[in-house]
Amino acid sequence: MIEPFTVLAEDDDLPAWDVPAEIERLYGRLGLADECLVANFVESLDGVVAIPGLPRSHAVVSDDSDADRFVLALLRACADVVLVGTGTLAASPKGTWRVDKAYPEAAAAFAELRATRGLPEQPRVAIVTSGVSFSPPYPVLDAGAIVLTTEIAAPGIAEAVPQATEVVAVNDGASVDLRAAVSALRERGHGVVVSEAGPTLFGQLVAAELVDELFLTVSPLLAGHALASRLNLVEGVELLPARRVAGRLRSVRANASHLFLRYALSPM
Repeated sequence: MIEPFTVLAEDDDLPAWDVPAEIERLYGRLGLADECLVANFVESLDGVVAIPGLPRSHAVVSDDSDADRFVLALLRACADVVLVGTGTLAASPKGTWRVDKAYPEAAAAFAELRATRGLPEQPRVAIVTSGVSFSPPYPVLDAGAIVLTTEIAAPGIAEAVPQATEVVAVNDGASVDLRAAVSALRERGHGVVVSEAGPTLFGQLVAAELVDELFLTVSPLLAGHALASRLNLVEGVELLPARRVAGRLRSVRANASHLFLRYALSPM
């Protein structure tokens, strides 16, 4: 079991839920808005979040941090639905995004948190895909995922996935309208959306002004960067200088040499 986090700074007006004693002991105060989209990432000290082609690169970047896995599991425990894209799915083809898999040592406390919040045992998993690189079977589909796709891709995907998975034709066109996709999740009662998508889908979500908060773990490792061999936090979109998207720091925690930052994102 990890050592408790050290709270270095935290806004007084953050939401505060009644949480199990073990979570309060380890993490402290916790709460999210009733309706929000929260993204979670770990990055190296020099800003790298993924190393394409390297298995479990997120674990390498995090320096195999138990505290980072705890926060990953904690946010899953808060979620109505976990959002991923086809890149994340391809990188973790056997992934199920279950709460108890990320940090089993605190599984009982996470289960208690979900029960207290009136949530089912596991969050739903929603997959954003245009259908181009979507290649079932994936175990997560057997549990009843939600596939958010285009009208043209939906029929073929529906034929390829188990009946437990719901295929939602979000819009016409070649790519998924993310605003419409998030609206589809809201219509299904999923208020708290936790994104574990990669930096490209995250960039699209930011550009669409859909991300309310960012939980960012800063690992003490330096990854280095040669050509396009590493991915940074935001990929595929340009923001500065034309567009300012700023984070307002709301919480800072430390665990060993890792920092755990919580930002409210505010496009301007």
